[in-house]
Amino acid sequence: MTPPDAAGEAAAAGPSGEAAAADRALRAAARHSAGRTAAVAGCSLAAACAALAEPALLGHALDLLLRRDPSGTPWALCCAAVIAAEVLLDAATARLTGGVDARSTAWLRRRGLGALLRTAPHHAARYSPGEVSARLTAHAAAAGTVPAAAATAVTALLPPVGGLVALFLVDVWTGLAFLAGVPVLALLLRAFARASDASVGRYQQVQLTLAGRLAEALAGARTIAAAGTAGREAARILAPLPELGREGRRMWRIYGGTAARTGALMPLLLYVVLGVGGLRLAAGALGVGGLLAAVRYAGLAAGAGAVTGRLAAVVRGRAAARRTAALLGLPELPQGGREYAADGPGTLELRGVRLVRAGRTVLSGVDLRLPGGTTTAVVGRSGSGKSLLAAAAGRLTPCDGGRVLLDGTPLDELTAGALRREIGHAFERPALFGATVGGAVAFGCGPGPGADAVRSAARAAGAEPFVLRLPRGYGTPLADAPMSGGELQRLGLARAFLGAERVLVLDDATSSLDTVTAREVERALAGGVRARTRLVVTHRAATAARADLVVWLEEGRIRATGPHAVLWRDPDYRALFGAGGDAAGPGARR
Repeated sequence: MTPPDAAGEAAAAGPSGEAAAADRALRAAARHSAGRTAAVAGCSLAAACAALAEPALLGHALDLLLRRDPSGTPWALCCAAVIAAEVLLDAATARLTGGVDARSTAWLRRRGLGALLRTAPHHAARYSPGEVSARLTAHAAAAGTVPAAAATAVTALLPPVGGLVALFLVDVWTGLAFLAGVPVLALLLRAFARASDASVGRYQQVQLTLAGRLAEALAGARTIAAAGTAGREAARILAPLPELGREGRRMWRIYGGTAARTGALMPLLLYVVLGVGGLRLAAGALGVGGLLAAVRYAGLAAGAGAVTGRLAAVVRGRAAARRTAALLGLPELPQGGREYAADGPGTLELRGVRLVRAGRTVLSGVDLRLPGGTTTAVVGRSGSGKSLLAAAAGRLTPCDGGRVLLDGTPLDELTAGALRREIGHAFERPALFGATVGGAVAFGCGPGPGADAVRSAARAAGAEPFVLRLPRGYGTPLADAPMSGGELQRLGLARAFLGAERVLVLDDATSSLDTVTAREVERALAGGVRARTRLVVTHRAATAARADLVVWLEEGRIRATGPHAVLWRDPDYRALFGAGGDAAGPGARR
């Protein structure tokens, strides 16, 4: 059965669910660098303590020096040591913060990418390549700054709060003078946090829209050029720019306005403290050193405005974490723990298989048995569920109902390694991975298939002739091997031929092959590849005619099964392939 859709649940829960998922991801990232984050907090705390001690020491040393007390010099040296320690601790905090930011960002990226690769393909397809790129790069980097920023933001409050307390200890009246402006400052910071969170979220969402549209256009560059719609596409891609500009300006107006107001408030409070302190000095209630300490502590207390910057970093990071955490919440395709103990004929059974997409049942009540060693063709109109049936048969997607068994073993009980070793897939538009052409064929086939096995699979797929024409044959780097759609399909077929032990699933994987090559591949399927059982999604009547069994899908259900020659008597079946052209009657098998 399909596991709970965590990402969907978070989305359904709305902003609160997204925020909770983001906070969980950030806490996990902080735990990943717990030691370094603790060191950041420790150094920041020590620097704050040094900053709090420095005014009192400086004021005391000044009073001693003014009285020409011999102990004034040691106290002055103590002040110098405290100041030096504060500088060094600030430098250590900055260095450690960079390390924590990098580790947290890397952790978020690895987890996000891992979740994306472990989920079923239809879950991964929720996000366009552009969105995925933005979530794993810019947004992960912004989110990665939160653990260290949160640690230093907490300790950054110590100097202002400690400074205010010390100000009261030095002289109550100077403390009261400063305290008069604190409620205004608190209101400013609270308003900033609320407004900034919403603005940053909107800005980042527009960024995702832009990235998604750009990736779509790059993928369809040839179509755009052929249609002559480059100008129209550029306008479509850049259409969100005005909104991005508005949100960006709003975001910085919020930050700038708060910074300006706190920047104006703080000097005003300092002048008030200085004035009150001067009056207390003239009245003899405060010494010169006490006045100096009061002014310095007022400066520390005024540093509450500087917390705005750190608070802004946390707000931006949490908003970005919502985007990255959406990938972390993708449901993992569950795997079992069983291995195949012995070889088998490759009998594949689908029992009551049901698939649901976006709340709609798209495949229902599929009961099918593919005897070992046979070829089964799946046909039907576009949207009938052919690719979904192929995905369920090879467990690229979990079933929402029913089970799929291979030689009597449910696929959901197999380990991922056993599953992929026994069942191979080839697709209409294969993606090639590996440094070389030969490496692309061997990709995912376990520890080092030999060169002979790679060449044999390529020959069976009809790929060897064009591979040998490449500058370095199978050793040609993929980047130096431009290929047509049919050549890509042949390499994808070769990779599937090499990797599959019992079952081979071909999802329209010969659609770009010419008729002669397609026939050669079909002959290889009949006896030249390792996999005994073949499930072939096809639009070709000739391919269906050469299959042992044809499964005719219609609106997610099996309408009929049987040999092609028998089904061909039905005019609706013949209409699937069109009149003439590739339409093949019962004699096509020959």
